Order: sequence, then structure tokens, then C-alpha cells
Amino acid sequence: MASTARLWDISPPVDARSPVFPGDTPYQQHWVATLGPGCPVNVSAITLSPHVGAHADAPLHYDAEGAAVGTLALEPFLGRCRVIHAIGCGPLVRWQHLAHALHDLPPRVLVRTCARAPLERFDDALTAYAADTVEQLADRGVQLIGIDTASIDPADSKALPSHQVIRRRGLRVLENLLLDDVPEGDYELIALPLKLTSADASPVRAVLRALT
Repeated sequence: MASTARLWDISPPVDARSPVFPGDTPYQQHWVATLGPGCPVNVSAITLSPHVGAHADAPLHYDAEGAAVGTLALEPFLGRCRVIHAIGCGPLVRWQHLAHALHDLPPRVLVRTCARAPLERFDDALTAYAADTVEQLADRGVQLIGIDTASIDPADSKALPSHQVIRRRGLRVLENLLLDDVPEGDYELIALPLKLTSADASPVRAVLRALT
């Protein structure tokens, strides 16, 4: 992850090695035009799930009547946020794992659970949010939550309780962030989804900028 004194890139690399949920569509790329005699450009075609790499889920992902990602307001994905470390906390991020950093919460909370995020394998034992933690963050005025794993719910969950809390409370979510080198603290988050007008999620190029 490249960083400077003022900018942290919290998006994992996206290529054919990027892990996906079992059964989801991996990243694939092929060239439809290549530089050469009679062709002045390289042009590729890509196929991937919108959940590959750092991404924003849309309500449509967990609600049949939910909004597509390209229709969402951008404000939750841009602005002051707090990175909180809960490294090695176990299968669920619980309130006590965040309690040390909950004073004067900004509207966005990103939780780092991995010492080093797995970038080339899917983690069946990923750390997720406990649903009551999401509920309490919403009670504190949080509008967006993020995590450095593939889901805010356990990988084998069918009920998706944390997704159902964000559906009911109107929160936005970022998953698959790369927070390995980010200290705890407050930053400006910039993680805008693409204007995909019928999609259930969108890749984002998520960055954190030091506050001035």
C-alpha cells in the first residue's frame, strides 16, 4: 500500500489473484485491441463482481426493493472518519473492542481487524461486525461503517444480521478495505462508488487524507 505523510491508499490491488466469495465472479481481463500496425491503442475488456476489492454495497445487495449503488447520495462516502483498531478481536467486532475510541465519533467508522490483510486468498474465518455493534454505532449518529474484510457479516451467514441493521437504519458500508498501515485516528475519507445505475455494489478507490 502506497502512502505519504498526508495520503493513505486503502484499496487492495485488483487483478486475477484478488479473492472473491466462493461462487462469485473473479476478476478477468482480455485484450480486444493491441498496439501494432493499424492499431494505435491498447483496449481491454474486464469481467468482475462489483464486490471485488474495496467496494460499497448498495441496499439492492441485501434488499430486493433496495436502491442501486448508482442512485445513492455521495455524502456518506466523503468526509471525516475514524479508523479504530480491533486487531485479532475474534469472529465479531463487539462494542468493547471499540470502546477505547468512541469519544466524539465522526459520521464514518472504519475498523481494522487484520494485522495483515489476506490479499490472495478468501478468508472463511473473516472478522465481521456484531449486529448490536452496528446498531449502537447508528445510535451514535454514524452514517457509514467499513471493515478490512470481505463482509460485515460472517462468511457463512445466511441471515446477514449486520446487513439487515444497515438496511433498516439507512447506513452505508465499505468492505475489503486495506488498513494494514493506517494508525488509529481521524482522517478524511474519499471512497466514491461508480454511478452504476442498476448494480448491487461498486468498486471504490478508497483513500484517507490527513486532516488539516
